[in-house]
Amino acid sequence: MLRMSFMEHLEELRTRIIRSLGGFVVVFLATMIFAPEIWRVISAPATSALKQLGYKGDLVAITPMEQFSTIYVYAPLLVSIFVSSPWLLYQVWAFISPGLYKKEKRWAVPFIATTSLLFIAGGCFAYFIAFRYALVFLLGIGRDIHVTPFVSISEYFDLFVNVTLGVALVFELPVLIFFLTLLRIASPRFLMKHCRYAILAIVIIAAIVTPTPDAFNMMLFAVPMVALFFVGVFASYLLVLKREGRKFPWRRIWLITFGVLALLAGFVALMIYHYQFHIIRHWPYLTK
Repeated sequence: MLRMSFMEHLEELRTRIIRSLGGFVVVFLATMIFAPEIWRVISAPATSALKQLGYKGDLVAITPMEQFSTIYVYAPLLVSIFVSSPWLLYQVWAFISPGLYKKEKRWAVPFIATTSLLFIAGGCFAYFIAFRYALVFLLGIGRDIHVTPFVSISEYFDLFVNVTLGVALVFELPVLIFFLTLLRIASPRFLMKHCRYAILAIVIIAAIVTPTPDAFNMMLFAVPMVALFFVGVFASYLLVLKREGRKFPWRRIWLITFGVLALLAGFVALMIYHYQFHIIRHWPYLTK
């Protein structure tokens, strides 16, 4: 292992911070060029929800500087966080890697790729699914009692940032569980034994992150988070198996999965060709 003095650690930390900021600034300057296009993408859920509810679909600016600060500064800043996340995570790994053994350094590429993909996937889930349903619910409140929504771009963007970044960070749960197991702080058996407390904590976090108080939108956040928790437990279980020199029965799992999918496909084919059902895009997905 590489040994470094305290001052060398500080110098390395300084170098990594400068490189992180340098890469982030480059991405930020590049995204500023596309600021109008970025704002069209960010504002699309609000305009779509307003039009769906029968309104014109425009957001408003209340103060003179609101358009410039939100569209040309804050929106590119948010996008830069997601775009530069692989570079920032690489700098984090480069800082801690001198203290790792050679076999542990092989986790560099999986760590950076998985963490970045989960972070971006969380933002996409918030943007394409959770945030859109929440907006329709929020903006529709009071419509039947003559209340017209008057949404400023700064207030909308604050809500957008809270939801997207909050969900993106929560999507890092499998990585956190994996590293807790890697450091022997937690184990799959311990996590499964106390999973009900984890689910309770996830529901509480979902209630905080969700911008609406209704149970449907809260479950829209909570269910994927619970699924991610068990994905993290499964990844930590694979780590323990590898640590103990055992193998996971992948062949049996794939055979069972293929059998279940084949039965499901056979059932759908039977309903379509024998009972004259057809597929629709919403529940119950099969109807005459």
